[in-house]
Amino acid sequence: MSTSFAKPETLIGTALAPLDWTRSVGLVLGFSLLMALSAQIVIPIGPVPITGQTFVVLLTGALLGSRLGAITMIVYLVEGASGLPFFYGGSGGLAHLFGPTGGYLVAFPAAAFITGAFAEHDWDRRFPTAVAAMAIGSLVITLSGWTWFSIVTNTSMPVVFTTTVSKLIPGDIIKILLAAAALPAGWALLKRKASQKS
Repeated sequence: MSTSFAKPETLIGTALAPLDWTRSVGLVLGFSLLMALSAQIVIPIGPVPITGQTFVVLLTGALLGSRLGAITMIVYLVEGASGLPFFYGGSGGLAHLFGPTGGYLVAFPAAAFITGAFAEHDWDRRFPTAVAAMAIGSLVITLSGWTWFSIVTNTSMPVVFTTTVSKLIPGDIIKILLAAAALPAGWALLKRKASQKS
């Protein structure tokens, strides 16, 4: 029976293979702390601020794979919901998940899983397919956040799009492009190191 949680097809899975239980737990905790740190990068633009979270969610999924990426996001949400100051602006608590921005947060595991699944099928090795994988993961977060915000605030979907979602799109595009560019570069570096050893 395998004790590995990250598939070797991902960048981290290949670089650190074999990923045993101890390494997997370390990666989950490390990336959940990175998520907490990214939540403190806040650009206030309206009811929903721009943070570094989406960037880290997408990168976590692509680097760790579908299962380990989703587990990492669940751990992050549990940490924040338990009261640790891991959500944006140093906030925490279960109530935050049910607030207007809760839809973005609860979509993180699904987005990481989807992005990770694409990475496990080599979408992270070339920039165009990496962009597509990141865009799909980002779209999951956006749609969930948009719908949840509309329901919680009792505001129509078009109004929510104008006041929140449309303002987030430029930042999301930048984060998608940065995350997508990092992955093929990482694979190229890994390949170069492997060729130097042989």
